[in-house]
Amino acid sequence: MNILYLQCQMGASGDMIMSSLFELIENKKDFLNKINNLGLPNVKVTSKEVIKSGIKGTHIEVLVHDKEEHLHSKNHSHKSTNLGTIENIIEKLNISRTVKKNSLQIYKIIANAEAHVHNKKINQIHFHEVGNLDAIVDIVGSCLLIENISPDKIIASSINLGNGFTSCMHGILPVPAPATAFILKGIPTYSNALDGELCTPTGAAILKFFATEFNTMPEMIINKIGYGIGTKDFKIFNCLRAFLGKINTKSLNTNESITKLECNLDDMTGESISFATNTLLKSGALDVYTTAIQMKKNRPGILLTCLCNVDQSNFFADLILKHTSTLGVRMSTCKRYSLDRKISKIATLYGNINIKISKNLNIEKSKIEYNDIAKIAKLKNISFDKTLKILREHNDSSTKI
Repeated sequence: MNILYLQCQMGASGDMIMSSLFELIENKKDFLNKINNLGLPNVKVTSKEVIKSGIKGTHIEVLVHDKEEHLHSKNHSHKSTNLGTIENIIEKLNISRTVKKNSLQIYKIIANAEAHVHNKKINQIHFHEVGNLDAIVDIVGSCLLIENISPDKIIASSINLGNGFTSCMHGILPVPAPATAFILKGIPTYSNALDGELCTPTGAAILKFFATEFNTMPEMIINKIGYGIGTKDFKIFNCLRAFLGKINTKSLNTNESITKLECNLDDMTGESISFATNTLLKSGALDVYTTAIQMKKNRPGILLTCLCNVDQSNFFADLILKHTSTLGVRMSTCKRYSLDRKISKIATLYGNINIKISKNLNIEKSKIEYNDIAKIAKLKNISFDKTLKILREHNDSSTKI
């Protein structure tokens, strides 16, 4: 399995992501030629070798009318752009349908964030900085490079947001900017003493769209490393690093981390524990279960265990503290081997039903979703087991159940 890991210790911007990915591809001249012939007027894209902190990297320079647009856009004299205009521009570009689709989805992530923070409808949103031609190049260019690299999975680290304030069309705003903060909901982030905006809305949206996991670097064999150098100077080396490598998938497909939260309970009713368990499950926990235990002074008790994604640890710990009588929650991180999963629809004599398919290179399993079986059993007034048997017998032989 080919893994692309993006290390965001100095945040993420569109140009830093694109520059780091650019260093990973073989034919760099072909990429520059392609992006300079997209059909964007008065735009010229070049790659510059940059050395900062004694380390060599790349900065992709986007010139509009022979100037870097982000350097002279602070006067805000440029016209704003709406989502419809962006869509028209991207649809006319000389790129694949996949790159067009991905680029538009990234812009929709930004548009949804702007609509939320400004309390407007998405069609009323006007882009300023992210509507510039250099931002379009950053997004489309990153999508082109992802298509070129074609990783099986993209993982990103937690994201450094920076600190202090940033200036934009709406005035001076705290870091992270409101739209960036909204985009990064549910994603692990942090801030340090560095003053400045380290993560931009464009960078946040690209990461949110492409990364399927935000975690520490997995165990992998690194083949290539790309250094995307930022334009700002800090005491710390300002770059985003992209690692391209492989994970051994001969036996198991993924090696991921999850959090296990636990607490002991001896003073709650069964109904209260049931309510807490259902609340955790409905809130998106991976699994919740209870175990009978013996506590101090031979008191019978219940061990409540909640499994969740690492980036949701605090959220579920708060829920446990809120809905149980415990005064503390134990937390541990576990490695989990799992199969890749997807839901497919299949046609049956009772209509379309959902089937969960789980597999890696050597293993494949499939199972009809419980809710579909239960719905049919109630509708036909037959038992659950008989419904499952009928569905299996009448299923298309090309699909395994």
